[in-house]
Amino acid sequence: MQDRSDRIPNEAEIIEINARHLIETPLKPADLLFVFGTREDVGVRVEEACRLWREGYFRRAIVSGGMTAGSHLSECAVIKPAMVAGGVSAEIILEEHCAENTGENVIFSLPIIDAAIGLKNIRSVICLGNTWTARRYPMTLHRHWPEVEKMLVTVDSFATPRHLWHTDAKFRRRILHEWDKIEPYKARGFIAEWPE
Repeated sequence: MQDRSDRIPNEAEIIEINARHLIETPLKPADLLFVFGTREDVGVRVEEACRLWREGYFRRAIVSGGMTAGSHLSECAVIKPAMVAGGVSAEIILEEHCAENTGENVIFSLPIIDAAIGLKNIRSVICLGNTWTARRYPMTLHRHWPEVEKMLVTVDSFATPRHLWHTDAKFRRRILHEWDKIEPYKARGFIAEWPE
């Protein structure tokens, strides 16, 4: 797949990305918070997970993320303790330490969730991840776990407002890089259309 993330999108593409990729879902209390691992903006992701916990938006959580270059800790081993330090009960957070991409986050986490809680006991999931990856989180989850209701919460540390992502060169590159993955990933069966 050719990387075209340095392009300047036209108005039609900006409108389509805002409408289809950078979606917002209504938020309500869920059975599970799925925290996708990251090397970027760990602090804001943890902050948001802790806020969701304080406000009663989830009963259980899973943090999924493996080792990354330059660190001797998995993403999970960084994020979970930070969530606990922020007030989330350690006992309710499941751990997945091997995933190296979004597909593996889901594929490796499902057996852990099933063993600890039972997939049949989870009716709703909040996906928490980076703004630029956006709907690809629930699309990946939908490919492997279509039955569960999915909600999406995204965070970033850009000063640029989300709807003006195209005006910030770094934000624009990240959004376009992820947006360009959607159709090829669908064609290869990595993700499924969501919302349907």
